[in-house]
Amino acid sequence: MRGSRKHYQIFITLLLIIIGLFTSFPLILAFINSFKSNGELLSNVLSLPSKLYFDNYIRSLEKMSYFRSLGNTVFLAVLAVFFMALFSSLAGWKMCRTKTRLSKFLFAMFVFSMLIPFSSIMIPLYKVVLALGIKNSLIGLALIYAGLGESMAIFIYYGFVKGIPVEMEEAAAIDGCNSIQTFFLVVFPMLKATTATVCITNMLWVWNDFLLPLIIISDNKKYTLLLSTNTLFGQYSSDWTAILSALILAALPAILLYVIFQKNIMKGIADGAVKG
Repeated sequence: MRGSRKHYQIFITLLLIIIGLFTSFPLILAFINSFKSNGELLSNVLSLPSKLYFDNYIRSLEKMSYFRSLGNTVFLAVLAVFFMALFSSLAGWKMCRTKTRLSKFLFAMFVFSMLIPFSSIMIPLYKVVLALGIKNSLIGLALIYAGLGESMAIFIYYGFVKGIPVEMEEAAAIDGCNSIQTFFLVVFPMLKATTATVCITNMLWVWNDFLLPLIIISDNKKYTLLLSTNTLFGQYSSDWTAILSALILAALPAILLYVIFQKNIMKGIADGAVKG
């Protein structure tokens, strides 16, 4: 039994390594080719660089205004995630604790909205943006992201709140806490793992999204990292080594964020699977 279990674990480990290499192969290939010259890149994509061209990264930093775009992306992601976590946690808690038909109906509507593809609301959303006068506004774009991500976040918070004993909130009410104080002093501190999961996963989504900023933002001074990277593509020719370097620079902060908070993400997902 021990021998067969050991062989099974080795097989699973090797299988996961192969799957991991397969899924990360495009990123690895982009990283390797970002150090080549344009001629070497076009002659053989799969070869290793004969010489490391660090000028590609310097050229990318200058062309895409990297640090300005990085600041715009960080501001957008942090603001969107803040609004999303704040309002979705309050809504999920209130709908879970309110046992009325209206509350159940609203929760069902939030769940149903997750089935609607973004492409079907893209044109109406753009018209709303123009009507509200928030085009070219990073704050407005952050509010749009928060609204689009609310449904999934509410669904996650709703499941977690069900695992919190109501008696703790009743005890806080007896001690003189109102609803807002009960939530922020009693309930919200118990949702740390959930909040970490919601914040990190949605921050990665906002960071890597290209379509929505392309629709809303037209001022190049407010470009995100991916929009700035897109400017490197020319109509008749493209600097592919600079493009690959820019893609690596754009993806690097998100990769580091995931590596640092990986345990929080996995803990939040595991807790959600148990409590849900």
